[in-house]
Amino acid sequence: MNDNGNSREMAHFGYRKVPAHEKVHWVLRHFDTVAGKYDLMNTILSLGIHLVWKRTAVKKMGLKPGDRVIDVCGGTGDLSVLAARDVGPSGRVVLYDINRSMIQAGAHRMIRPSLGDCISFVQGDAEEISFSERCFDAAMVGFGIRNLTYPEKGFQEIYRVLKPGGKLMCLEFSRPISPLFRRVYDWYSFSVMPWLGELIVGSRLAYTYLPESIRMFLLPEALCSLLERVGFTQVAFRRLTNGIAVLHLGVRGGT
Repeated sequence: MNDNGNSREMAHFGYRKVPAHEKVHWVLRHFDTVAGKYDLMNTILSLGIHLVWKRTAVKKMGLKPGDRVIDVCGGTGDLSVLAARDVGPSGRVVLYDINRSMIQAGAHRMIRPSLGDCISFVQGDAEEISFSERCFDAAMVGFGIRNLTYPEKGFQEIYRVLKPGGKLMCLEFSRPISPLFRRVYDWYSFSVMPWLGELIVGSRLAYTYLPESIRMFLLPEALCSLLERVGFTQVAFRRLTNGIAVLHLGVRGGT
């Protein structure tokens, strides 16, 4: 696991500051806690809208039969399943996640006749992706990049494993653009979400971290600048549901 710095460097875990080399362990514990009811909570907390966001995001990638796709921070595999339907039996989707509990929680949905053996599972660190350069036609990361200690390093690794002309899709939470809607959303995020987390998952802390991590993450324009700095071209974003979620797209340049 990559600590990319010395033991005195600090990183944010929500609003809390932790030693940078320890953040990955905090994130692992967080997802170990929520894995069993992760999909249920996503559906409850978003009123099912997260499924619309994901379908929209994968559709925008324009995947073709036979494409090779990596789903970075793939978790329980919602995006992997959608991508597998597009790339078909001649394609390949690699669900890549550091947390075994999350992979196992969603594996049953990805091992079924309709998908064949198109999806494979690899446990690994998104900041040190265990694949060679230029081996994927497309890469996607859904609601996971903000959990990395060094998001830029994660994007650099995604860039490395993409073929020239390969597509990146990043779907991530952000902040609503309407002031009134933002106030309602903040109340919901910091009051209702932790209460539901305690009620359903048994952990208030896990669903306190969620809105905190969203508030600490880059706004869409800053994330575009980061992607361009990494080397992606044709970078663009689209806000979904008043900006609760944002879809970023980019293309790996070079030859």
